[in-house]
Amino acid sequence: MSSKVFTKPSNWKEDFANKLLQILDSDGVISSPEELIAFECDGLTGYRIRPICVVFPRSTKEVSEIIKLCNRENVPFVPRGAGTGLSGGALPTEEGVVISLSRMNRILEIDIPNQRVIVEPGVVNLWVTNAISGSGYYYAPDPSSQLVCTIGGNVAENSGGVHCLKYGVTSNHVLGLEVVLPDGDVVEIGGKTLDHPGYDLVGLLVGSEGLLGIVTKVTLRILRKPESIRTVLAVFENIEEAGASVSGITARGIIPAGMEIMDNLSIRAVEEAVQAGYPVDAGAILLIELDGPTAEVEEEMSLVMEVLKENRAKEIRVAKDADERALFWKGRRSAFAAMGRISPDYYVQDGVIPRTRLAEVLSDIGKLGAKYGLRVANVFHAGDGNLHPLILYDSSKTGELGKAEELAGEILKVCVDAGGSITGEHGVGYDKKQFMSLMFSEEDLDTMHLIRCAFDSKGLCNPGKVFPTPRSCVEAGGKSYRTHSIEKAGLGERF
Repeated sequence: MSSKVFTKPSNWKEDFANKLLQILDSDGVISSPEELIAFECDGLTGYRIRPICVVFPRSTKEVSEIIKLCNRENVPFVPRGAGTGLSGGALPTEEGVVISLSRMNRILEIDIPNQRVIVEPGVVNLWVTNAISGSGYYYAPDPSSQLVCTIGGNVAENSGGVHCLKYGVTSNHVLGLEVVLPDGDVVEIGGKTLDHPGYDLVGLLVGSEGLLGIVTKVTLRILRKPESIRTVLAVFENIEEAGASVSGITARGIIPAGMEIMDNLSIRAVEEAVQAGYPVDAGAILLIELDGPTAEVEEEMSLVMEVLKENRAKEIRVAKDADERALFWKGRRSAFAAMGRISPDYYVQDGVIPRTRLAEVLSDIGKLGAKYGLRVANVFHAGDGNLHPLILYDSSKTGELGKAEELAGEILKVCVDAGGSITGEHGVGYDKKQFMSLMFSEEDLDTMHLIRCAFDSKGLCNPGKVFPTPRSCVEAGGKSYRTHSIEKAGLGERF
């Protein structure tokens, strides 16, 4: 990121690794080519870069010492959780270090009376609910990868999940953070209480994709389990009828805990993989979950049934018990992995559109798939318009990956043109930085980058992510990025 060139001696990598070993145990640093293969990418496997080493700190102090060393040696570093991200947010940088938080995996405090849990970043999402379910509580954000994804990664990407329609995404459930800044300093922001005075730095850090520092402790808000839960699987002839049902339900003033649509291609893949009981001849299925006080849920159920029948649902199933409910959701959560049953490779996108444009945008995606000669399976959070089109391709065929990438870009343009966004929960990362200009002007991007420069003047923290063009915190001639941007905006002496 900085325009200054730092010259390193030829043996610097070995010397640097030895300095890391002075901070960490002998098993806390890996650098052999064979071991590094597993860290060349995250869930976006189309891009791969091998770091010089991967480190596994066990404490905030070790993270701080590692970052201070990187700062002194001008070595870029990339934080990594479980590596389940789908936008290349944990893609290593050349001649850089990956800082894996997987060994910082302790639940530090469970405070049931105040409905708070404090965890380290390597704690797996589902572990939180498992730890508190016996007390009648749960942690609401539930990405499809919740069996393996970590809280630290969820914070970085502001992850959502199937129940974010009613309960919100990660930012709605994080109250406090301990963060190691890009210079190695440790700060604590927020806490157990709501609405701390001053700037909302917690809100700034959640969703910052690892560009502003490394989170080492998270204070979470937990919720009481609802009195009643009812889960419905509705079967439709086509996806338009399923989409109309979503609009009809919300028009009745009902906010389900979740509403998910899967098209026929997705249904067939999932059914072959996990036998969730989905009808393979359906044009689409709609999963609806209602929760809350029993009387409220029963009243909402009757209205939902009316809407489904009005939109010609071929079949309506209500889960008869917790096991069937879990099976319904297992199919949805397995959708991405199940694509391996019908395609050698897939490329998943993550765009957001207004619910009212659902049928139109899905039609456009179908036309684009035909144009590029590639199948597109649609699985999405229908309630909040968060689409996850899965572009199926075969990387062994010359040019197919390139076509898949082009098609993915066209889909994002359709989403933005419909009044939506290039990402709902997967983040921008490395994958979608070139599309930021679809939504933001250069002045917008420069202003965002000023914030990054305030935290990370050297640009060592997760470089090459989010921003679409090279942006330096020190412009040519030694002019600071802040000064350059102020002058560019015509603000002159006001600052």
